[in-house]
Amino acid sequence: MLQQDFTIINKLGLHARAAALFVRTAMRFSSCIELQKGQQRVDAKSIMNVMLLAAGKGTQIQLRIKGEDEIEAMCVLGELIQSGFGEDE
Repeated sequence: MLQQDFTIINKLGLHARAAALFVRTAMRFSSCIELQKGQQRVDAKSIMNVMLLAAGKGTQIQLRIKGEDEIEAMCVLGELIQSGFGEDE
């Protein structure tokens, strides 16, 4: 299992468009992928669960991935978070 902490950096946080992009990207991988904010841990392949995290700008989240393609998934999803989901600041 891989896990890594990230900070949400885009202005609007993990809002609908960013969450949808994250979930679509996560679904490309066979690994189990979870996001955790504080004590709340959710399935990162569920748009409703990701939206319920209410992760605004500056929120610390942990990405947890377990499975065959966990290394690739962590690289791709980590880059997505660190790039601010491709949104301009």
